[in-house]
Amino acid sequence: MNNTFPLLAPSILAADFGRLDEQIKICVDEGIKWIHCDIMDGHFVPNISYGADIVKVAGRSDSFLDVHLMIENPDYYIEQFAQAGANLLCVHQETCSHLHRTIQHIKEFDVKAGVAINPATSLHTIVPILNEVDLVLVMSVNPGFGGQKFIESSYERIEKLASVRNEKKLDFLIEVDGGIGSKNIKKVVQHGADVLVAGSSVFKSDNIAARIQKLTSKLTNSKNLELSQNN
Repeated sequence: MNNTFPLLAPSILAADFGRLDEQIKICVDEGIKWIHCDIMDGHFVPNISYGADIVKVAGRSDSFLDVHLMIENPDYYIEQFAQAGANLLCVHQETCSHLHRTIQHIKEFDVKAGVAINPATSLHTIVPILNEVDLVLVMSVNPGFGGQKFIESSYERIEKLASVRNEKKLDFLIEVDGGIGSKNIKKVVQHGADVLVAGSSVFKSDNIAARIQKLTSKLTNSKNLELSQNN
């Protein structure tokens, strides 16, 4: 993936789709490398978002496309989203009866593979797959809608997952999605997160560029603090 972590991944779920190219360009101009795409089917989560055509639009920016499939039967759509330009496809543990098979299916298309878990899902359920995935997405809200409040117990879950990664000497990334903003982004990183998804806090801002600058500055400060503590 060749990126410097931690990094911010704006979620276009909160973007103005009538100005999507323009708003993604603002992100790229501010140094954003990842764009997060939330795919919702109205079944696994109580909302419908968008499909592969919007992922193709996001792909025109040459950003790394991080596609989060909040859908039932994700195996039916993996090829479609891979062909739309996804660089990473993340499926939910809760929707995959045969999770190892689904992860292998993703990799058949030369796409990075991730697994996501909801706030009430035990981390133990994904331990057997951790050596197979490139990323674990910890949902810090219940998926389905943007603008929700960060669930405080997520800090402990992120830290536990980071500990498992260290103990097993694995190299998957830890991504956190839900309720991320300027007040908590530093703390989330300090608990072990590598990729921070932010939707409403970026795209609902009156000044998207200024908000990105503020959030990424906090990420940089968090990393510098971590390095000083380890020295």
